[in-house]
Amino acid sequence: MVKSGIAPPQWLLEITGEKNLWVVEVFVVVLITTIVALALRVILNRLLTEAGKTKNVWDDTLIEAAIKPVRWLVWLVGLSWAADLAASQAEASLLQAVEPIRQVGVVVLLAWFIVRFIIRAEVNLTDPKIHADPMDKTTVSAVGKLLRISVLITSGLVILQTMGYSVSGILAFGGVGGLAVGLAAKDLLANFFGGLMVYMDRPFKVGDWIRSPDRKIEGTVEDIGWRVTRIRTFDKRPLYVPNAIFTQISIENPSRMDNRRIYETIGLRYDDVGKVALIVADVTAMLKEHKEIDQAQTLIVNFNAFAPSSLDFFVYAFTKTVNWVHFHEIKQDVMLKILDIIEQRGAECAFPTSTVHIPEAVAINSSSPEPATV
Repeated sequence: MVKSGIAPPQWLLEITGEKNLWVVEVFVVVLITTIVALALRVILNRLLTEAGKTKNVWDDTLIEAAIKPVRWLVWLVGLSWAADLAASQAEASLLQAVEPIRQVGVVVLLAWFIVRFIIRAEVNLTDPKIHADPMDKTTVSAVGKLLRISVLITSGLVILQTMGYSVSGILAFGGVGGLAVGLAAKDLLANFFGGLMVYMDRPFKVGDWIRSPDRKIEGTVEDIGWRVTRIRTFDKRPLYVPNAIFTQISIENPSRMDNRRIYETIGLRYDDVGKVALIVADVTAMLKEHKEIDQAQTLIVNFNAFAPSSLDFFVYAFTKTVNWVHFHEIKQDVMLKILDIIEQRGAECAFPTSTVHIPEAVAINSSSPEPATV
C-alpha cells in the first residue's frame, strides 16, 4: 500500500485488501485526471470565445497556443502520479524512471507552447487586418525561425541534463567536432549563411518578383528558408534555389521599380518625309497630356534614323503605374493614339519594301513565249 499520509477507510480495506489497495488508488487518480481534463477543455474553449470578443488579438494568441499543451500537461501529471502509485509496488528502478519522464514531458510541453505562440505571433504581426502598418513578412519570418531554433536547442540541452548527460561535455564535444562537421556540411553552411545574408541585406522579400540576368531564375518569391528559397515561376512551377547561389549572382527586383518604361520605335514611309516633324510634335503633345504618363520622368519623342525601308522615330516615356497588367493597358492606349495621329496626318507606317530601277534602254516583254510543239 502507498503511504500517502491518509488512512484509507476500513470498508475499502475489507473489499480490496491491503495489498490491492493501490489498484483503487490508481483508478481514482486516472478518474480525477479525466474529469479535470474535460473541465479544463470546457474552460479554455470558453476563455477563447470570450477573448475573441475583445479587440486585443494577443489574448486569443496566448490561449490558442496554450490549449493543447495545457491539456496534455494535465494528462502528464495525472498519469505520472498514477505511475508512481503503480511503480511503488514494483521494482525501485521503475519508480526512479517516472520522475525523469515527468520532467522531460514538462520541458517538451513548455517548448511546444512557446513555439506555438511564436508561430501565431508571426501571423499577427504581418496581418494587415490586425495592423494598419504590418511588419515585413521576411523579417518576421527570420526572427521567428531564430526564436524557434533557440527554443528547440535550449529544450534539447535541458532534456539531456535531466536525463543525466553532462551538457558541458556535449558542448566541448561540439567545439572539437565543429571543424569536422563544418567540412562535411560546407554546402549546407554556405546555404545557411546565404539565407542569413538575404535576411540582412534584404535584396528581395516574400511576394517580390525577381529575376537574374546571370541564371535562368525569374518568378515570385514564395518562401525564404534557411537552405533554399522557393520561387514560383510565371508558368506556375516551383523553383527551389539554394541560398548560396544568391551570394554569387546578380539579382534584379522589378517589384521595387518606381515606374515602367515605354520604349518603342515607329517607322514612317519615305513618301511621308514632309510629315515626320508634325507627327513627332503631335505625339509629344499627346504624351504630355496623357494622365497615366509620369511627367516628372524623362519624356522623349525624336526622329531617330534613316532605316532601309522607313523613317524611324522613337517614343521614350514612363508610366505612373508599376502594375504589369495596367502598364500594358496604358501602353496599348498610347500606341493606338500614335496610330491615330499618323492616320490624321495622312501618313502611313512603313513596312519592308524594295524598289527596282530599270534603265530606259531595257524593255520588258510582257508577252509569254509560245510553248514548243513536239
